[in-house]
Amino acid sequence: MMENHKEHTGIIYGINGPIVHLKKDAGFMMNEMVYVGKERLVGEVIGLSSERTTIQVYEETTGIRPGEVVYGTGAPVSVTLAPGILTNIFDGIERPLSEIAKTGGAYINRGVSVDSLDTKKRWHTHMTVKKGDKVSGGTIIAEVPETPAIIHKVMVPPDKEGYVVEVVPDGEYTISEPILTMQLSDGSEEKLTMTQKWPIRQARPTAKRFPASQPLITGQRILDTLFPLAKGGTAAIPGGFGTGKTMTQHQIAKWSDANIIIYIGCGERGNEMTQVVEEFSELVDPKTGNPLMDRTTLIANTSNMPVAAREASLYAGLTLAEYYRDMGYHVAIMADSTSRWAEALRELSGRLEEMPAEEGFPAYLASKLSAFYERAGMMQNLNGTEGSVSIIGAVSPQGGDFSEPVTQNTKRFVRCFWGLDKSLAYARHFPAISWLTSYSEYLNDLGNWYSEHVDRKFVDYRNQIVFLLSQESSLMEIVKLIGSDVLPDDQKLILEIAKVIRVGFLQQNAFHKDDTCVPMEKQFKMMEVILYLYRRSRSLISMGMPMSVLKEDPIFDKVIAIKYDVPNDQLERLDHYKQQIDRFYDDVVERNA
Repeated sequence: MMENHKEHTGIIYGINGPIVHLKKDAGFMMNEMVYVGKERLVGEVIGLSSERTTIQVYEETTGIRPGEVVYGTGAPVSVTLAPGILTNIFDGIERPLSEIAKTGGAYINRGVSVDSLDTKKRWHTHMTVKKGDKVSGGTIIAEVPETPAIIHKVMVPPDKEGYVVEVVPDGEYTISEPILTMQLSDGSEEKLTMTQKWPIRQARPTAKRFPASQPLITGQRILDTLFPLAKGGTAAIPGGFGTGKTMTQHQIAKWSDANIIIYIGCGERGNEMTQVVEEFSELVDPKTGNPLMDRTTLIANTSNMPVAAREASLYAGLTLAEYYRDMGYHVAIMADSTSRWAEALRELSGRLEEMPAEEGFPAYLASKLSAFYERAGMMQNLNGTEGSVSIIGAVSPQGGDFSEPVTQNTKRFVRCFWGLDKSLAYARHFPAISWLTSYSEYLNDLGNWYSEHVDRKFVDYRNQIVFLLSQESSLMEIVKLIGSDVLPDDQKLILEIAKVIRVGFLQQNAFHKDDTCVPMEKQFKMMEVILYLYRRSRSLISMGMPMSVLKEDPIFDKVIAIKYDVPNDQLERLDHYKQQIDRFYDDVVERNA
């Protein structure tokens, strides 16, 4: 490998943490991947001038000396795209951790060089094109059952077009064997394998972008009903320490209706990542009955791994997601956490001696965040299929302060904001998403979908629920000052119903088999029962019945317990609740006639 790059080598002149300077322009390209020093550490060119070349190294630079050689590769930092990505666990620059562990044990040795994907494994391949077919970027040329859950569709790289000259018969092939020969427009021939390389900082091309029109169903009531996320949408989960960011992402990863999950542990604690790995390997996918790992890829870049690789890990995960989107799948990315990624940017920017902006973050933080979230979307791919990439980014503001730069800038670019509240988390109300600070801008886009697929009244009921909760919040201000006894009965009723909504609807138990993931139909029916109870109680109060009389009946507790008492496959039982509410109404009228 070294012989090819004799012309492109440079001599190290200065080292500052992960940043290495070379004297003069060594002939490298911007964003080119390079190997630094004797140990051949992976690095990327991030600054060029006629006087010097600047490189960020993705590994620990201890022990490197000025005078050592840097070798160019002539290509940007890329990921390998082929069957074998799913079920795997990579580091920030797509090196499989299981392979590294075989040679280096529990910690990653420096300069370790392993193939991103298994090149020896033979995959059962079914060819989908024949001789003479015209193919272009994105055309599906073969299908490989990558896992029992996902068919991997091998595509022509986006920049190629031509005619098929030769095809191999169906059979078992490795990812590096040629499976098709095509004649390009200039008359030359090229052999294609199952493998593509793609630069991580460049978005993969698509035919067109669709507006948001269908939700990503997560089975979490507060998300699906109150603050929905569209497929191809972007959401942020900000919250202080211990408020449940990682847990919320786990729940979405387990239960959402995305075909593929890419979980990026970016600068988080190693034990959290271990928990993800252990949990996910045991979980069974509720839709197919296969292990959940069959449709998951994990990118682990924990806080004890080098800082520079953290910055690359988000882009590596994004590129993997776009690749599966091009096959026509819906992919959800969990980025946990974008704050740690911003901190990596801050550290590198400080080393480069750039002018800091707010709180020491670089001035380009906003544009980097926007470029990341921009790559989400519902797309029509080059091959005519539809696929989406949804990004859910956790933000960890220090001390739970949402006014810090990362949260504020993220807020500018995401359309869904699930703000976690410390006081809810400490009161054991999970998911601790605050209904007062959170919002979703997808509501209007998804209104038609809800009317068609759930019920025409869905959006109306949802708005009534939100209205009751906001009324409760303004009444609580009064209650805190003078207590609840002075309130008129109709306001006491609002407090009571809001409690039913909070405990019976918004709070959800991740360890209860029926409550961990709730279908849309049940979510709608629960709202219906709660609002019916509110209407009937209100008419009693308008007749002059005091709230104390209404509270004598256990009906309010019964409605709270719906979430546990009605299994997800017996929704017809919910109709009995209306009869019970009618009975409660008649009883109160009779007793107080």
